[in-house]
Amino acid sequence: MHDTDAATPAAAGFRMPAEWTPHDGCWMLWPERPDNWRAGAAPGRRAFAAVAAAISEGEPVRVGASAAAYASARASLPSQVDVVELTADDSWMRDTGPTFVRDEAGRLAGIDWRFNAWGGMYAAHEFDDAVAAKVLEVERAEGWRCPLVMEGGAVHTDGEGTLLTTESVLLDPNRNPGIGRAAAERSLCDHLGAARVIWLPEGVPEDETNGHVDNLCCFIRPAEVLLTWTDDPADPLHPVCRAAEDILRRTPDAAGRTIAVHRIPQPGPLYREAAETTDLAPGPAGDRPMVRPAGSRLAASYVNFYFGNGLVVMPLLDPGLDPVALRVLQDLLPRHRIVGLPSREILLGGGNIHCITQQVPARGPHPFS
Repeated sequence: MHDTDAATPAAAGFRMPAEWTPHDGCWMLWPERPDNWRAGAAPGRRAFAAVAAAISEGEPVRVGASAAAYASARASLPSQVDVVELTADDSWMRDTGPTFVRDEAGRLAGIDWRFNAWGGMYAAHEFDDAVAAKVLEVERAEGWRCPLVMEGGAVHTDGEGTLLTTESVLLDPNRNPGIGRAAAERSLCDHLGAARVIWLPEGVPEDETNGHVDNLCCFIRPAEVLLTWTDDPADPLHPVCRAAEDILRRTPDAAGRTIAVHRIPQPGPLYREAAETTDLAPGPAGDRPMVRPAGSRLAASYVNFYFGNGLVVMPLLDPGLDPVALRVLQDLLPRHRIVGLPSREILLGGGNIHCITQQVPARGPHPFS
């Protein structure tokens, strides 16, 4: 692992590829935490297993599981999915795993962000903070430890030098006290090889991460962004998505192009049901169960999907709008097979399909976008 005095990834010729470029595989973590996953994590595990099975149709999948949960993971996952003994505090591989970067020759490396459980949501996060280094060792990829406290879900890239992120996460004083926007942007560019960072003010309301960009919008190809949307002026998402659209439309990307913004409706709005607030237990460090009362708003979004090799695995959350969202994605991504999976149980735990996955870019001289 490089230290922070070593050459930055960008100086060494590395940058983050777009998510739709070829993958060597995908990493996930097995849900276990009893203060976050209800009913002994059984409903969540079924949803995770379905995601792993779908992605494995196009690329290898590895799932990390603790020693205590290894047998459950192996019994629940299809045989083509590898299970690796790997202890973590929770199961958000997008945030705790490495953000992979490549150079022009196709060498693979990873960024190991400093992790403090989304600004202190959990007391226990030491195992999570070590996940990225363990994944990099298994992948035999070098890595850089970044001084920023951040999570992988806080950024999206077009693979051509443009990053999307939110101020509410990167400039959160519980993550990076005293770090201004200019310093945060410089660190992002140094570690991800970007030339331009487009800052959006905040993410989807009620997002427990303080507003990860991956739940609000994402690049679907260079100079094109998919944005979760509502037309309801009374909805808290309304000013958020309108502000994001305005910034995206008037901010050129790293190549100087005007960004086209495509809208996809938000599911619902969706709310937590009374039956979904029970069956929680104290966490591994004695943490009290997450306080998520009945009737609380869920940060639901169809943007929280996984780009796989030849397919897109997207959340199904609202029977009334799922067909609309499927059609939007299929029209925008005609070369991909769109696979919709019920994912409310993942949402109840605090994220969705993009949050529980981390792609491993293909080694070799593949294009970045």
